[in-house]
Amino acid sequence: MTDQLREKFENLDLNAGKGKISAFISMSVGLLCIFGALCFMFPSVLTTPEMRPIYSKHHEVFYFVLLFCIAISAGFGSFSAIVRQNRYGFYGLCFALLAAILGCGVIKAPVLPSVPFYAGFDYFVLTLVILALVFIPLEGFFAKNPNQKILRVGWVTDMKYFMFSHVGIQLFTFLTVMPIQYWITHIPNNPIVPYIQAQPIWLQFIELLIVVDLTTYWIHRCLHEVDFLWRFHAIHHSTEHMDWLASSRLHIVEVLMTRFIATLPIFLLGFHTSAVFAYLIFISFHAIFIHSNVRFRFPYLRWIIATPEFHHWHHSSEKPAIDKNYAAFIPLYDVIFKSMYMPEHLASKYGTVGYKIPNSFVQQFTWPFKKYINRWKKRRESQKQTPH
Repeated sequence: MTDQLREKFENLDLNAGKGKISAFISMSVGLLCIFGALCFMFPSVLTTPEMRPIYSKHHEVFYFVLLFCIAISAGFGSFSAIVRQNRYGFYGLCFALLAAILGCGVIKAPVLPSVPFYAGFDYFVLTLVILALVFIPLEGFFAKNPNQKILRVGWVTDMKYFMFSHVGIQLFTFLTVMPIQYWITHIPNNPIVPYIQAQPIWLQFIELLIVVDLTTYWIHRCLHEVDFLWRFHAIHHSTEHMDWLASSRLHIVEVLMTRFIATLPIFLLGFHTSAVFAYLIFISFHAIFIHSNVRFRFPYLRWIIATPEFHHWHHSSEKPAIDKNYAAFIPLYDVIFKSMYMPEHLASKYGTVGYKIPNSFVQQFTWPFKKYINRWKKRRESQKQTPH
């Protein structure tokens, strides 16, 4: 997507009465329907293996939902294009038509042979729909910044990060979890594991929060205080608008490094799969919540559990708040290690201080390396100019 086209989508004003709201709904739902129809056509390649038994058992329900959503996209697109004379409504109508063509007659998902790789398009669609249905109304009714638009500056870039992180779930797993699992299988029996797994699941869940958060606290602190690492983490801080989608803006190098290190204690201590699964769901939802544009203060709870107020100060560009509030879940670590900052008022200014980071997804990927690439180029040029 070109910078001009991205800026056009980011500056889209969804005022009622102009057909823009219905066009946006039509285009958004239509695109998701296209992804859904493709998942029906190529389930072995585009869906996550853990979800396939559910799809096979309830394929009629999922297919009915697909058809219903195609009808919604077509309906809003027709209203926007015909009644409001908005060309974006026509685009939404085209998306709905393409989804209908792809999904036409696919009442039962075909059974395809297993392949060694997959893209989690279903994971992307399901999580996006669920999170949007939860957080868009939540931020609408309880907004910390009521003037912030849903389609604020940077939302297209953040949506690309969201899609990349969900569709590329197998890639991240392969590069982080798989090496640890391979290493763990070659370690002699760990005497701690039986004691850990003998505990109730709820206790293991709490222990996971405490142990992993201590690890992520120091990872996070290093990302801020080590210049080389900060250049990757600065991408996450480059957003100037906090909402649920801003949590997805993470450079792939940071994602791989933090997931690898944070996953180590989980496998080394041998927590039960159920506790780990519950932890991953909870912490993933919590990470999105603390980035969201909500005004909840939680007067007492905010000192025990990381809240949006606590994490918004971490993203603040105000000088007293810089390099503060590293904990992902337990603020007590910031109190112990003297990095806590939580004044009486709420944070209002965000963004990376001292750096001009581009808003493009591709340019943000290459930005952390530019300093070292330019240094290497200068060295090469000086070597060429130096007489032998």
